[in-house]
Amino acid sequence: MQMPILRVNLSSGDTGVFNPPEEYEEQYFGGSGLAFRLVADGPLDVDPMGPENPLYMMAGLLTGIAVPTACKGSMVARSPLSGLWTESTVGGYWPKALRWAGYAGIVFTGRAPEPVYLFIDGDTIELRPAGDLWGQDTFETTGELQNTLGEGTEVATIGPAGENGVRFASIMVGGKDARAAGRTGMGAVMGAKNLKAVAIRGGTRTKPTDHDAMMALNREYIPGIRERSEALGQFGTPGSMQAVEFSGDLPIKNWYQGNWESGAESISGQRMAAEVLEDHYACFACPIRCGKEVRVNRGDFAGTISHGPEYETCAAFGSMVLNDDLDVLIEANDLANRLGLDTISAGAAIAFAMECAEHGIIDEDLPWGSPDVLVGLIRDIAHRRGVGDLLADGTRMAAARLGPLAEEYVVETKGLEVAYHDPRAFTSMAVSYATGARGGCHLEGLTYYVEGGAFPGHKLALDDEWDRASSDDKAILAIRMQDYLGTLNALGICKFILRGHIGPVEMAEWVAAVTGWEMDAESLMRTGERLFNLKRLVNAELGISRKDDRLSPRLLSHPRPTGGAKGVLPHLGKMLNDYYQARGWTEEGLPGKRTRERLQLAEVLGGDHVE
Repeated sequence: MQMPILRVNLSSGDTGVFNPPEEYEEQYFGGSGLAFRLVADGPLDVDPMGPENPLYMMAGLLTGIAVPTACKGSMVARSPLSGLWTESTVGGYWPKALRWAGYAGIVFTGRAPEPVYLFIDGDTIELRPAGDLWGQDTFETTGELQNTLGEGTEVATIGPAGENGVRFASIMVGGKDARAAGRTGMGAVMGAKNLKAVAIRGGTRTKPTDHDAMMALNREYIPGIRERSEALGQFGTPGSMQAVEFSGDLPIKNWYQGNWESGAESISGQRMAAEVLEDHYACFACPIRCGKEVRVNRGDFAGTISHGPEYETCAAFGSMVLNDDLDVLIEANDLANRLGLDTISAGAAIAFAMECAEHGIIDEDLPWGSPDVLVGLIRDIAHRRGVGDLLADGTRMAAARLGPLAEEYVVETKGLEVAYHDPRAFTSMAVSYATGARGGCHLEGLTYYVEGGAFPGHKLALDDEWDRASSDDKAILAIRMQDYLGTLNALGICKFILRGHIGPVEMAEWVAAVTGWEMDAESLMRTGERLFNLKRLVNAELGISRKDDRLSPRLLSHPRPTGGAKGVLPHLGKMLNDYYQARGWTEEGLPGKRTRERLQLAEVLGGDHVE
């Protein structure tokens, strides 16, 4: 299974390959797991926007193999938004192309003197001039490269946001079939390196060790995955908008308001389904068709969009800013994809600006729900114009410049704007967000899947029914989900696989069939625990500890005034105590000596952490 990693020095133009130690693959899998192990061997205190910050583009261990949803890749670097070593995941066909090209990943170092793109086609590995592509949006860049390089070329690229150093710029793959490595600003790292795109053509299908065993598992489990994810395939993630609003989970008016019943229906997947033309998109080896093609017509913006916005974007450009116009929402999503912006952070930044304007902190007319303000600020952020220049550095930095009162209106953890599931509705999300390696990320834990019944707890030796307003026993739920989901990133598995009720037992069977390793649920989960602790150790070198495991005041001290989560506040202090004890961490939130030894991490980073 082991494949080399391509090394590209953008400063000199030199390329080469290297093979990580053989034991790394079995201990850390691939994707972000392998990348973080390599990061741990290098200098950590680097400038996120400097040439010394390496950018890893990694395929998951199972990516490109016909295991359900095995389509993911990870981008890993020190984040310009949070200052932490973080990862951003992306699906579609580009990660598969990387694996089929014969590489476990690519690591970029240095900075090109002029804009370039990397082209990979068999033995051809070339840095080519990209000056004529600089300034183009992600759809234009992808289309031009595919026309130039030929059919079957897969492209990962940045838009103007990445070029202009927006700290939450994304890396986009698939062109109009837009898939985003959205979170933590990996697009800004790419832009700082003068790297416009990575284009891959050709390659050879990756083969599993035991093809017959893998296909037998597919025949056994895929029918259940399809059956349980039928609603997701029909309406996409926005199909849950009304249910999420009813439960009190939907963030409304920058996390302030309790209800938004009519608005949630207006931008729901069910409403989008009325304009659906046809099923359009599915990721590689994915039995879940979660993309729909929709038509929109507003002003000078008209046409067919390859797929409708996902739930997080509906919250970002909908409920967070009180926009209930579906056409405006789709336009905003399409524009953010073209410009290369993380929709979660962009929506949070715009809602923050609207609330600051409402309280006179920003001297601009930024009314809630205004289509022109929403679309205009998306453009201004990407091009760093006016208020957009302030917001382009993220809400934490923007609030620090605007003054102490502005910090009351920021909702972030470790510098990353919190994703759109409310820990006042599912209290386990409080400890999951607070302890997450990259900050306010829902995908590191997805604990609301268990609390809400979408994923059965017994798959992780937990209860199936939970009191979502209680703070009891939520730490162990967060730990189990973080460990399991960490393996999925490293394996290249889409987390929608949870909708199919695929747990560690089933996933371990697939890993064993593909790799030939002895693998069971216990060893899979131990790998996930190793990966989570490794990421904590890496960022502990930068000063991360208990002081950083927090939530913003709005989520800890301000109960929702109405709705399904009315009056609920998570008891984060209690959950953190439970969490550190169960993890085997110190009271300061650092992995203890016994934990490091048990997970074979005692010698990583010198093993000199405070007990």
